[in-house]
Amino acid sequence: MNHDNAFVERPDTAVYETDEPVLYRVEDGVAILTLSRPQFNNVQNSQMTYALDAAFRRAVDDDGVKVIVLAGTGKHFSAGHDIGTPGRDVNKPFERAHLWWDHTNKPGGEFLYAREQEVYLNMCRRWREIPKPTIAMVQGACVAGGLMLAWVCDLIVASDDAFFQDPVVRMGIPGVEYFAHAFEMHPRIAKEFLFLGERMPAARAYELGMVNRVVPREALAAETLEIARRIAAQPRMGLALTKQAVNHIEDLQGKRSGMEAAFAWHHFAHVHNEMVSGDKLGGYDGKAMAEANKKQAGRGESS
Repeated sequence: MNHDNAFVERPDTAVYETDEPVLYRVEDGVAILTLSRPQFNNVQNSQMTYALDAAFRRAVDDDGVKVIVLAGTGKHFSAGHDIGTPGRDVNKPFERAHLWWDHTNKPGGEFLYAREQEVYLNMCRRWREIPKPTIAMVQGACVAGGLMLAWVCDLIVASDDAFFQDPVVRMGIPGVEYFAHAFEMHPRIAKEFLFLGERMPAARAYELGMVNRVVPREALAAETLEIARRIAAQPRMGLALTKQAVNHIEDLQGKRSGMEAAFAWHHFAHVHNEMVSGDKLGGYDGKAMAEANKKQAGRGESS
């Protein structure tokens, strides 16, 4: 059997609830990109990911934009990747941003590996290297895939009700695809964060240096935009080179190579799950993960 030709027909059944999963506006030299799937807590499908990539490109190409703010509509910043809404579009082809082949209808692990190289690992790396300063404005839940969006930003400003969580070890998977955990916090804290999968309050994230500021929820937008405006007053080239220098130091310390290894282990875990149980997510869909998170948090209702 020629495995390269063992294509698998996977119909695209996604039904989108919006044509604008990312909103865009500019104020005083600051581009504000807003995730907009509030009825699903801004979980990220490919429609949103590619819209976000286009919005980042638009902000980079606009000489009037000095700083980019990434926000989320509604109660939560982002509850992670879409693993269970009607808009889950894993079988839909898109015009790709990187030189990986189209994942659709590919056999075995090649399907997921190609897709996640594109929409998770490489997209996040691309956004981390945007030459303009980026600020994540985080309220409520910043869970799993939500961490990936916050962590690619240069600064994180969080509301006092924000929390951070990566519960995917529950699925038998070693953390989300953009594995920055050991750079965002001390390795021992990163292990605790992953082993327990518990919510880390914004105040604790601030103590650990993962978050730059914690402000009251009602002041979040105003405080974040004030910081952005102050940064925007600095010379564009100075900001770009400063960002490049700090990112380069992180990469010399092993961030990029470590992330490559963790991404491979992440996909080994998917394959292991599928071999053992027939489900690459270890038996957890979006609803099951939400229920497990609620139980862990000791509450009987959605956060």
